[in-house]
Amino acid sequence: MALHSAIKFSVFALVLLMLAIDSDVGGIAIYWGQNGNEGTLVETSATGNYEFVNLAFLSTFGNGQTPMINLAGHCDPYSNGCTGSSSEIKSCQAKGVQVMLFIGGAAGSYSLASSEDASQVAIYLWNNFLGGYTSSQPLGPAVLDAADFNIKGGKGLYCRSEILHWINSTLQLNLSKVEEACSGAVHCQHILAYSKKGKTLHLTASPRCPFPDDWVGNALKTGYQS
Repeated sequence: MALHSAIKFSVFALVLLMLAIDSDVGGIAIYWGQNGNEGTLVETSATGNYEFVNLAFLSTFGNGQTPMINLAGHCDPYSNGCTGSSSEIKSCQAKGVQVMLFIGGAAGSYSLASSEDASQVAIYLWNNFLGGYTSSQPLGPAVLDAADFNIKGGKGLYCRSEILHWINSTLQLNLSKVEEACSGAVHCQHILAYSKKGKTLHLTASPRCPFPDDWVGNALKTGYQS
């Protein structure tokens, strides 16, 4: 009887294992940047434990503020001290680890006053982190793979959905939508060239347990995340 039960359990376990192998199981993500003792970005990706690394946080943006990334004890953005992260980001990506920008957070200073404000933030994200160009890129020339939204505050409904509309229109996840949204805008020419290279940029969100989330529920409804 015990042997029969053991055989049934073994078959059951084997079936579960085969299903797991055959399925598209999501990878593990980790937030990096807020603990000076957590090791370097290269060390984090070299563990082989993570498919995604979220750089936390871009916690200041919108409403006329100069966007500011905060990587705690790792580097000082005020003196352009975070540009050295570029080589580490590229090292992670070479190992197959996707590096994402974590936007928002619980202790940030962010709000969006209008759709124009959201558009300007989207253009800033593109030029500084996601494939565009500016001479003052906080993390240097490395191109991140995604933007992840962890909106837990901020004034105005634009924080909830409008920013994703404009980011999607500015970054675009496929060429046809780029051509439709750009309408000859100068900054879109860079996006068109980048999209033709086959680079895919992802927008993701980190809602809390209740759904729809108070802050990103409307954003998730847009369908722009991937």
